[in-house]
Amino acid sequence: MALRTLTSLGDLTGARVIVRCDLNVPLKDGVILDDGRIRASVPTLRHLLAANARVIVVSHLGRPDGAPDPAFSLAPVATRLGEILGEPVGFVGETVGESASAAVSGLGNGQLLVLENVRFNVAETSKDDATRHAFASQLAELADAFVSDGFGVVHRKQASVFDLATIVPSAAGLLIAAELEVLYKLTEAPERPYTVVLGGSKVSDKLGVINHLLPRVDRILIGGGMVFTFLAALGHRVGASLLEQEQVETVRGYIEGAASRGVELVLPTDIVMAASFAANADHTVTSIDAMEQTPFGASGLGLDIGPESAAMFASIIESSATVFWNGPAGVFEFPAFSHGTRAIAEALTKVRGLSVVGGGDSAAAVRSLGFRDEQFGHISTGGGASLEFLEGKTLPGLEVLGW
Repeated sequence: MALRTLTSLGDLTGARVIVRCDLNVPLKDGVILDDGRIRASVPTLRHLLAANARVIVVSHLGRPDGAPDPAFSLAPVATRLGEILGEPVGFVGETVGESASAAVSGLGNGQLLVLENVRFNVAETSKDDATRHAFASQLAELADAFVSDGFGVVHRKQASVFDLATIVPSAAGLLIAAELEVLYKLTEAPERPYTVVLGGSKVSDKLGVINHLLPRVDRILIGGGMVFTFLAALGHRVGASLLEQEQVETVRGYIEGAASRGVELVLPTDIVMAASFAANADHTVTSIDAMEQTPFGASGLGLDIGPESAAMFASIIESSATVFWNGPAGVFEFPAFSHGTRAIAEALTKVRGLSVVGGGDSAAAVRSLGFRDEQFGHISTGGGASLEFLEGKTLPGLEVLGW
């Protein structure tokens, strides 16, 4: 565990430094809806600019299928980054090639340039090692050093994440170092009581986390769409709610495993059932024993945990010394079904110890519901990366940096 950090790169005055950020922000009609990931990249960029490096930012945005697509251009991101930094930020509409090379050559010390979406090149995400390495070598021609700071992609073996770090001197940025410090506390040195809150749609996405954390936590709270597989495993009828039938037996094993370890596995006692999946759908609160006895019958959908459950979850969270939360409790995008998620977020702001919002939809939820980043101990920038780390998996983008 010897992560290479920025100090390992030595004096960077005049050095061309490629920084792999994760600037994959939500966009609508070219307007950035949440600039959290851009702001998270700023400390490392400021550090390098202050060191008089010539900074070249690369990132992906969306899934453009390996070809240029104006809908996924990083131009709006470069503009926003300049606004946050309060200084000019250059942008070039390609990642490698003559224009990119010329733009990099024109950079002065302490100046910054954003290259176009790295996934416009199909080689970035290729499964073929040689293809990826060849593209990374083109990127390396633009750089004297490489700083990896896109925590949201370190679980991917991609050219600008993994291969580039094997070609030029490389180190982790401040964001990755901060993320790892928090995740280490969650897995190896948590203060107790330690509570994990899991939600989101699919239980299959969280089984690895449950398996790895079960020996390490005191309490696991389950909400979101994944809760219905747990409830089904206990014999409840869940109507037309999201259910992974093939995971019922596995979940039943985890329920038994939690009991045998003395881990408190907490499920909702009431559910908000709706007539359909729509913001204005008719809905009602019912106990978990009566989910098919509402006016919607067996066609009813559970779209949020109920108020009794939200209050119970909040009480448990507030009494914890360490809390990790990944996945909303309901369909928070619909105001009528956002109350459970809001209650969890509000409770996390009152935790006196370490409260961690585990990226992805959870980070989007707290911001869309009006919470500020500084109200929480830490908001991760990498939902998938955080989960894989907590599953105990080896992450290629960290391994190549010495972790």
